[in-house]
Amino acid sequence: MEADWPLIAVRFALYVTLSGLFGLSAFSLYGLKAGERTDAITLRPWLVGSGLLGLLLSAIALALLAAAMAGAPPWPIDREAIGMLLTGSATGAAWETRMVALVVASIIALIAAGRAAPLGTVALAAGIALATLAWTGHGAMDENATGWVHLVADILHLLAAGAWVGALLGLTLLVARAPSRVDATHLRLSHRALHGFGMVGTIVVGTIVVTGLVNGWLLVGAGNLLNLPSTRYGQLLLAKLALFGVMLGLASLNRFRLTPAFERSIAAADYRAALGTLRRSLAVEAACAITILALVAWLGTLEPPASAM
Repeated sequence: MEADWPLIAVRFALYVTLSGLFGLSAFSLYGLKAGERTDAITLRPWLVGSGLLGLLLSAIALALLAAAMAGAPPWPIDREAIGMLLTGSATGAAWETRMVALVVASIIALIAAGRAAPLGTVALAAGIALATLAWTGHGAMDENATGWVHLVADILHLLAAGAWVGALLGLTLLVARAPSRVDATHLRLSHRALHGFGMVGTIVVGTIVVTGLVNGWLLVGAGNLLNLPSTRYGQLLLAKLALFGVMLGLASLNRFRLTPAFERSIAAADYRAALGTLRRSLAVEAACAITILALVAWLGTLEPPASAM
């Protein structure tokens, strides 16, 4: 079966955009104080831009998905197929929910991005929008109790991954600030944010591991483990797991080695080398995360081994 590259590309862009919107708004709540949110990372443009981009990508994804289900070309747009998808499926209901959530998130971010209560609403709306992506993948393929377990696991997996991706974006924005704008206050803020995510990251990683095991059991099955290297799905899954292992290693390095070294360098007023090392580590970790999201977007269009049994 030939890959549907336009649909995969839009799915990937949606994963990146909605993960960034949810994760960055959540990171700004637990990692930054009220007066720091608009100055330290220029929060409003990032949130509003992500919300608007998510709306555009969702509209494109709907047209591509409707065309694929109808076996028709994506252009001209098949209005009848889109209407059937919106009115007769859970996927359509999830899409409508996502659009409403993104409108709410964009408007509130534009009006009051820096205050805690509105930012919490943005994070909630963004989380709902991200969770709706579970209905466009394998999470909605099962029925009855198994279907609910799979769907909940997929949603939690998406939210945990989004929290990690958004935090990486926030931390990168902090440590990549222009040298002319870096002072002692910003350095202490960056260290506090790094240390704060280290604790949140434990919950995030635990959620990803547990829900990943549930999804792996339902999508692959114990009997298909040895056959994974021989299938396209298995190869992509193994690549995803390898990159996740690299991210875990880098996250541990950041938490237990680089962040403490950064704190010592701030106290010694000689932070440039430690800050540069942190930047490179976060850049590699972010590149791994982006690649994983690309693999997930592709995996969602392939038939998992368990469904072929």
